[in-house]
Amino acid sequence: MIEPAELMQIAIDVCREGLAAGQSPFGCAIAVGDKVIARTHNTVVLTTDCTAHAEVNAIRAGCLAINDILLTDAIVATTCEPCPMCMTALHWARVGTVYYGATIADADSAGFNELTFPAAELLSRGGSKVQLIGDLMADECAQLFAEWQANPSKQAY
Repeated sequence: MIEPAELMQIAIDVCREGLAAGQSPFGCAIAVGDKVIARTHNTVVLTTDCTAHAEVNAIRAGCLAINDILLTDAIVATTCEPCPMCMTALHWARVGTVYYGATIADADSAGFNELTFPAAELLSRGGSKVQLIGDLMADECAQLFAEWQANPSKQAY
């Protein structure tokens, strides 16, 4: 099985690819066993699609990669705590564990229009079986917001 830190590094790297392309500072990678099946960044601005968050893009790519609508027991690494939309989508995809680095508060501080509803609370109140583990490479993930802030043409939403 791929190590969570290795998967998070992939998410960070793909996030930086997105930053280089003028996108916002979010990246996600999904693995099943020892195989990475998706590595995507946020494309909201590129696609003019407010649902094109890194996690949703990764779910779509991962499902296509395995030709299934479910990602049962997959491991997910995402550079920021999932928003309610993304956390719900991860639940619906039946992933096993979600690791995240930066927090919703970090995204909010960077200017994103976050719903400050913690992903853990959403899972708990909704009765989800998805395991959520935060603080994985948190400093490295929070640094992505600083890198994004340095882009004069950045666009928060």
